Order: sequence, then C-alpha cells, then structure tokens
Amino acid sequence: MKVFSVRKPVIIQPASLARLPGFKQKPIVLQDSVSRWRRTLSLLDLEVSVRHKAETKLEWLIFYYTVTEKDAYQTAGYFNITAKTIYKWVKRFESSGQNVKSLVEQSRRPNNVRKWTITLLEEARIKKLRKKHMFWGSKKLAVLYKDAYHENISAWKFEQVIKYYKLYPDVTKQEKINAKRAKNTKKHKLKITQFTYATKLWHLIHIDGIVIYWGGLKRYVFTAVDHTGKVGYARMYTTKASKNAKDFLYRLHYLVGEHIPNIQTDNGSEFYGAFDQALTELEILHWYSRPHTPTDNAEVEKFNQTLRHEWMNWGHFTPDCNRFNQALTEWLVEYNNDRPHESLNYLTPLAYMDRCLLQSNQPTTAKLLPMYPVSAISV
Repeated sequence: MKVFSVRKPVIIQPASLARLPGFKQKPIVLQDSVSRWRRTLSLLDLEVSVRHKAETKLEWLIFYYTVTEKDAYQTAGYFNITAKTIYKWVKRFESSGQNVKSLVEQSRRPNNVRKWTITLLEEARIKKLRKKHMFWGSKKLAVLYKDAYHENISAWKFEQVIKYYKLYPDVTKQEKINAKRAKNTKKHKLKITQFTYATKLWHLIHIDGIVIYWGGLKRYVFTAVDHTGKVGYARMYTTKASKNAKDFLYRLHYLVGEHIPNIQTDNGSEFYGAFDQALTELEILHWYSRPHTPTDNAEVEKFNQTLRHEWMNWGHFTPDCNRFNQALTEWLVEYNNDRPHESLNYLTPLAYMDRCLLQSNQPTTAKLLPMYPVSAISV
C-alpha cells in the first residue's frame, strides 16, 4: 500500500521577460481615431443596408473632423447634402462619446400607433352602409352614418373596415390598383427639391397635363416647357394612359433634336409604366414634384394657364384629336416664334434659343421648326 502525502504546491513565478537581457517589451501603439472608428464599425453585426448607411455617415464625420476641420457647410457641399444633416449627426455622435453605434439608423416607428378601436356595433353599421352605397367614399359615408345613428365617426374607420373586408364594387380591379400603388410607393423617387438647376437649354423640361371635360367626353392634353428657354409643346390624346405619355415623350425628344438629361413631372399614374420605360431607353432622369405642390412645376403650370386663357377658351377646342392637334400646332408656332416672354427679357423662346446658340458658337438652325412631328396629322 502506497502512502501519498499531499503538500501545498510550490509555485515560483518566473522573472519578467522584460527584465531579462535580449527581451524588450514592445510599446502598445493605439490606432488613430479614424482607424479605430472604422474598425469598430466593421465589427458590428449589422445588415448590409444598415451597415452601408452607417459607413456613409461615418465618412461624413471623418471628412468633417479631418479635411474641413469642423466646417459643416463645406462638408455638406462636398457630399451634396444639407448642413443641417451634418449638424444632426455630429451632435448625436459627440453626445454618445464618439460611439459609432450612434450612427446606426434606429427604428422610426412611433411609440404610440393607431389601434383598432372600432366596436362591433360600429363595424356592423359601417358594413351595412357600405353594402348599400358601394360607390360612395368614406367621407360621404361618415356623413350618412351621423344622420342615421346620430353619432360622429371618422372616415378613417370606414376606410379600415372597407379595406379589411374588401368591400369594393370590383374586388379584382381594386386589388390591382392597390398593388400598383404599393409598387409606386416602394420606388425610389428623385425629388425636384434636390435638383441642381442650370441655365442651359434643354437641361430640364417640365411635363404636365390638362384634363378637358366636353359633355360626356374626356380629353387629355400633355404639355411640356423647357425650364431655361421657355419653349412650349403640347398634344391632345383621348386618354392619359402611360402609353400616350410615352408617345408624347418620344415626339418631344424628336422635336428637341438632342439629348434631354432631366424630365420633371408630378406623381400622376400616367408618368409610370410605359413612360418610365421610355425614360430608361432615352437615358433621362425622372424628377418628381412634391404632392399637392404645383409651385414645384410652376413653368408648365403657367404654360397650361396661357394655353387655356389665350387659345383654348376662345372657341378653338374640338374633341377630334386630329383637328385639335393641327390647330394647336399653329398656335405653338406662334407661341414660340412671336410671343415675347417677360422672363426672357421680352424675347421670344426661339429668339432666346438663337442667342444662346450664338454665344456658345453653335449653329442657330432651330430643329424645333416646324412644330409638326412625324405623322402629326394622321395620328
């Protein structure tokens, strides 16, 4: 039988290597702030899109601190953003102790959101009224609800019940409309408020439309105006379908005779679909006005007013598109050749265009004349 004695182990700490000859401790060199910020951000577990946005903001701040030495306006001009945006992220970054996590976009969902506050009784009454008046809007139904039940109810509740139970006259058609709206909402739009204007012919052309009701008929006139030279063009169609907007764009492109870099429109349905495809084919950027803001497209709105008051309202309207477009073309020739414009120092649009071409040493042959596009009479 073996006997083991348990002793407390003797542990001798070795001498520090730094004290031994031949071994020198390397100094710890800290990274500079910029490298440390980038390294820290790269180690965060983020989605690709979220990481890209955070990295973009970090580069703004690095440029702000290093290159411009805390000049927000110079930084904003370099990155084509506003100084207010720079101040916002600088404040957030510094208040967090220069923590790069503060540059990660947070959820913008409000703390308090609308909840389903419709009672069963209200829901039953709304469904009853809607089924009786399938073509009435939510605001009209809200008025009818008050008259019938002596209670106030918001139009929003009607909208929610109609949407939830799909109380539409044509469910299939409405679902297609909803899908189209959702698709257009997801599309990234270039806002005209971010556009950089230039005093150059054809750099930006505004496009809009005029709806005309004539008895039981409906006609649509597409209109276009050059932002700099104020040259106007218009053409009438039976509908405002996107295929007609595409046709109008190609005719406009033919008349101008050179590349159009930018087009501005409102958010109408006619400027999606086939019109968007045409813009892609012609390599034109599409800029959108803000909803319910006609001042964003003031040039073409003024042209529409002139077209109505100076020509259309004086007995020149006819629902026949061929006859209307022939007569309209004659007025457009007069508008661009003979009518002085105050904004052009009382020059006509084509005279202003010739002056611009002379100053740039370009030939002054106006490709825009005559105003008749190909097959203008037969189409």
